[in-house]
Amino acid sequence: GELNMQNVVGIDFQKSGKLEYYSPMNYDLEAGQWVVVESKRGIEMGRVKYAPLDVADEDVTLPLKEIVRVASTEDREKYDQNEQDASEAMELCKSTIQQLDLSMRLVNCEFTLDKSKVIFNFTSDDRVDFRKLVKILAQKLKTRIELRQIGVRDEAKLLGGIGPCGRSLCCSTFLGDFEPVSIKMAKDQNLSLNPTKISGACGRLMCCLKYENDYYEEARAQLPDVGDNIETPDGNGKVIGLNILDVSMQVKVEGFEQPLEYKAEELEAFN
Repeated sequence: GELNMQNVVGIDFQKSGKLEYYSPMNYDLEAGQWVVVESKRGIEMGRVKYAPLDVADEDVTLPLKEIVRVASTEDREKYDQNEQDASEAMELCKSTIQQLDLSMRLVNCEFTLDKSKVIFNFTSDDRVDFRKLVKILAQKLKTRIELRQIGVRDEAKLLGGIGPCGRSLCCSTFLGDFEPVSIKMAKDQNLSLNPTKISGACGRLMCCLKYENDYYEEARAQLPDVGDNIETPDGNGKVIGLNILDVSMQVKVEGFEQPLEYKAEELEAFN
């Protein structure tokens, strides 16, 4: 069937670390431009990540939200003012958390553009009763307070940093939503299972373990298991090692001192 396409524009929100798709409407948009949108968090300002493009319906959540307007100088000034107010609100929140002795770590804080609410993102290992905190903040900031508990991966995404590879964190540069990563992926790629070697800045398994996983699974499916008896052009043999990257295996063949190496496709006819 014909794929239905949507014209979308990706908007980047620094403070929440999210990239979201909107309908560009009839605005002439280009990368780097500031726009005002209505997001789940409220009215806020974001940046156009790249010029509008067509994507398949299934890749976006329909109906698409619309861009409210291209940001005016006034919006920009308000945004900058909100940034300053947010850092003050952050200090206030931090000191109140200390006073109340709550076990939570504040990650960042943002006002919606119209200042109708302020959002505090935090991480915590425990369940936190923050009713008192909200009460104090609401009294002092005189606006709606939203406290959002986020995970350690989200925290790394928001704060940014350098990964063990020496590059900026994937999550804070180009990755959209997090995908589950499992220790099995590291195992299948014959990686060291030493936690310090396969963990990212957030302390969870590195997102990049997922990147090559599909290739490994595909390659692995074409190979026998170590210990299998197989037929080779040189006679019967037993698989003693696998090399997944070039889809080959080492085989101890009867009558040969040294193991022989075969590509998976060389043996297809025999097995």
